[in-house]
Amino acid sequence: MTASGAFLKWLLLAALVMQHGTAEVFTSIGHMTDLLYVEQELLSSLEKHIAEQELRLQRVKRWKEMKEAESHVATSDPEGFLGNPINAYHTMRMGQRWAALENFLQESAEGFVSRLAERRALFPSEEDRVGAARALLRLQDTYALDAELLASGKLPGVPLVSASALSADDCFSLGRLAYSEGRYARAEPWLGHALRQLDAGAQEGVGDEGTVGASDVLDYLSYSVYRLGDVQRALNLTRRLAVLDPDHPRAQANLHYFEYEMAQAAATEEATTDDAEGDVAAADDDEEENATVPDGVEGHPKGDGYFSEKEEYELLCRSASGLMTPRRQRLLSCRYWDGRRHPLLILAPLMEEDEWDRPRIVRYHAIVSDEEIRHVKELAKPRLKRATVRNPLSGQLETAGYRVSKSAWLSEDENATIARINRRIGAATGLSMETAEELQVANYGMGGQYEPHYDFARRIQDASYDGKGNRVATFLIYMSEVPAGGATVFPGVGATVLPKKGSAVFWHNMLASGEGDYDTRHAACPVLVGSKWVANKWLHERGQEFRRPCGLTELD
Repeated sequence: MTASGAFLKWLLLAALVMQHGTAEVFTSIGHMTDLLYVEQELLSSLEKHIAEQELRLQRVKRWKEMKEAESHVATSDPEGFLGNPINAYHTMRMGQRWAALENFLQESAEGFVSRLAERRALFPSEEDRVGAARALLRLQDTYALDAELLASGKLPGVPLVSASALSADDCFSLGRLAYSEGRYARAEPWLGHALRQLDAGAQEGVGDEGTVGASDVLDYLSYSVYRLGDVQRALNLTRRLAVLDPDHPRAQANLHYFEYEMAQAAATEEATTDDAEGDVAAADDDEEENATVPDGVEGHPKGDGYFSEKEEYELLCRSASGLMTPRRQRLLSCRYWDGRRHPLLILAPLMEEDEWDRPRIVRYHAIVSDEEIRHVKELAKPRLKRATVRNPLSGQLETAGYRVSKSAWLSEDENATIARINRRIGAATGLSMETAEELQVANYGMGGQYEPHYDFARRIQDASYDGKGNRVATFLIYMSEVPAGGATVFPGVGATVLPKKGSAVFWHNMLASGEGDYDTRHAACPVLVGSKWVANKWLHERGQEFRRPCGLTELD
């Protein structure tokens, strides 16, 4: 490599360090791709290191052969050998010669180790690892995926030849994370699959590459199974743990407790009388705690309303058409749209298609070209930062676990492509762009999503947006194909809109009366396979008075 090439590579690595910093890499597929090039560079360094080591090894072998021949002569007649003052002098320098070999061997590894240490700043953090694990669990929940199927890598949109499987170590990490969050029903399949993988490897005489052992898995699996109510299976697993690791700190205590539980259950069953069909008391949480817990667990209780919307949201994410009915389908149509003779669209009208009738959601096909998409991505990628939401209590912007993506803001003043896209949005919607926000570009990471939310502000103090008025409409551009997942859904009405590269969907967030349209509550489903890039434009109330006048009724 030339000096200039090496310098450029170092500049790239320095830029990556500045770009990533301590931010979460897993929240953007675009930034995660940089890691692949970092690993490629490390592999090239490793290949060079191996070649150097092979040359050094040849030198070490020659040195060893020479010393073996010398040692054979010396030990055959030690006194005679040392009687030669030259040989005696060489023997007195034994420590120096072996120290030189030691230094030689250490120096041979220092180059690669130092390069590895320098690039360690680019590696994903522990926060990234946990975030990625949570993303996999979120995908499993949202798309109702079987743990064993997910572990095999057989996902929709992924060719079988390129499928990557999860090791027992991987499965144990996922199960342990679910366990730590008190999600025992989610932890059990992962821990069970990890145990089966370890058992299969033991039978075949092949060890797993990871560090997890069967005793680690049995520890968490037995307690998870117990918390799910299967005391007999928990007892069997704990007996196996006690045999495998007699000195395990929790095995004996849990073994005695589970045996006590089984004895109590048997006694209760024998004492059952004809009135056993009466009320059944809830399990005593304090009694459950008699079993020794591997790690502390904190639950995450949510209200009934949360689960109701969450279930509906996930159902829509799994559906390609949402709750579309034949009757509603007949209300929808497609057309060429010239923006009612807008100068930009007279000769090149847009392909407009209805996606939903109320709230009215329309899609514009081929609204941006591949070249424009490439340019927008190039502009946005260096600026991508973790997307934020506004805290409803403090009013401050902050990151949130329910919004997993990175975003950047692009102004038309800095680039002609952005200005051209903005003019096209104005022509398509018929709305003024004077008070619109800058174009926001977002890239979703592993399991990237944005749970149900409104685009308009519901608090009076937030709705002014520096005098521009509330967000009256949303124009959402899809800039990538997504093989699986990543739909935009509207849980309140049951609409599912699939991403299609180059197209955009548009809807009004507010009624003509100025009231927020609560049917526009929407969400970005987790990306199951692929990288999802979007660009959205939020248009505001001010300047729309004569472009979208009030109707005769509130719903007009």
